[in-house]
Formats: sequence, structure tokens, C-alpha cells
Amino acid sequence: MPNPWTSRTAPTLDDFEEIAAAAFAALPEEFRALVGDVPCVVSEFPDEETIKEMELDSEFDILGLFSGVGLPQGGANPFTGQLPNQIWLYRRPILDYWAESETGETLGEIITHVLVHEIGHHFGFSDADMEAIEAAADRE
Repeated sequence: MPNPWTSRTAPTLDDFEEIAAAAFAALPEEFRALVGDVPCVVSEFPDEETIKEMELDSEFDILGLFSGVGLPQGGANPFTGQLPNQIWLYRRPILDYWAESETGETLGEIITHVLVHEIGHHFGFSDADMEAIEAAADRE
């Protein structure tokens, strides 16, 4: 009998976008309503500018990023010329983290964690706030 894993491939960018959309949909409604129109973009890796700016040793050192100005810092009233707020999920680093993780977390759980963490930066939430949001998503 053939091994069922031999025909499997890693989730594509499109797959990640679907998983991220499902993870977002599972978040508490009040939290989703706060996010509004901040887009979530899935990319293979961070770009060179992000790697330099964040002083990363490797493109695998970051799973996601909130770019822009968070609401606590005045992000609701963007300055002229300011790029729009955006949330980035990095596919390859997330897959690497998942493959190396010994916690037994599913890929969906990891994506949810990264998504909540990056959205939390937008709103200035504490780690405890973000943990409560993740816990509520797990109950959904």
C-alpha cells in the first residue's frame, strides 16, 4: 500500500490565504469588527527592506509583520504620504516553524497565533489580550 504522504505538497500561497481567511473568520466578532479594512497579505518571505529594518539574521526569523502605524500611535488618521496599514504572513518561515515545532500545534493554530499577534500590534493590545482572543477563537 503506498504511503499517503508521498503525493502531498506544501500549502501554496493561495492555500495560506484560505487558511488565514478561515482563521480570521473564527476570531471573536468584536475583534474582527475592529480590524475593518486592514488587508492581510501572504508572501513567501519578508522583502529585503524588512529584513534590514528588523535587523534579521535570516528571512526565516519572522513569521508575520504589522506594517504601518498602529491605532494607539495615530494610525486611524494617516499622514499624507503614509502607506496603508497592512498585515503580512510569511509562508515559508511559518511552514519551517510548523515543521520544527514539537508542540503539536496545527498549521491553522500557528497561522491564527501569528494573525492575532500582528492584528494585536495594530490595536496596541497586550500579550494577555491577545492570548484571550486566541483562546476565544479556539472555542469557536
